[in-house]
Amino acid sequence: MSLADSRTASDAPVRGRPRSEALERTIVECVMKLLEDGVPLAELSVERIARTAGVGKATIYRRWSGKEELFVDVVRAAEPPDPELPGTSMRDDLVALCEQLRRRGLVSRSSAILHNVYAQMKSSPKIWAAYHATVVEPRRRLQAEVLRRGQRDGELRTDIDVDVLGDIIVGPMLVRAVMRPDAELPEGLSEQIVDAVLEGLRPVKSP
Repeated sequence: MSLADSRTASDAPVRGRPRSEALERTIVECVMKLLEDGVPLAELSVERIARTAGVGKATIYRRWSGKEELFVDVVRAAEPPDPELPGTSMRDDLVALCEQLRRRGLVSRSSAILHNVYAQMKSSPKIWAAYHATVVEPRRRLQAEVLRRGQRDGELRTDIDVDVLGDIIVGPMLVRAVMRPDAELPEGLSEQIVDAVLEGLRPVKSP
């Protein structure tokens, strides 16, 4: 799977007026094509992107504050979309969040280009900081909200730090997806992980 193949109209950046969405998709796909051609992130200046896409630099800056923000949208376009939480229970919402990580791991494995882009992002402090602020942190906040709601609804012990518990839940999936490329990521793994963790963390009823 290539980066461009994973791009769909529904993944387009939402900034700008509706009539500019096609242009934004064109710019994002242009960056994808440059990356697929082997151009390193460090060599992708706004000027080069604009020239290749056939637009002016001002067109890009009207939609993105800089190339870091643009690169984040490029990667998000190639990743599976964030899930819509079912909202039926804490357990079901956690499974949905964990499943997004599993699917992201599968996409990263199937796309050598995307795997390479992740590595380059981590070597660029500004790009990684932008990705962390706009993608990673919102996901962590959402996960914490799900866990706190579980505590309020009596689905989870209240003496547990939700940040620590969040790491415990997503940790196994991240280990398999990132640190163990030979490990399988089968369907049903998200349910298995969440259920195993929650089994010992449910409130204990007084006899």
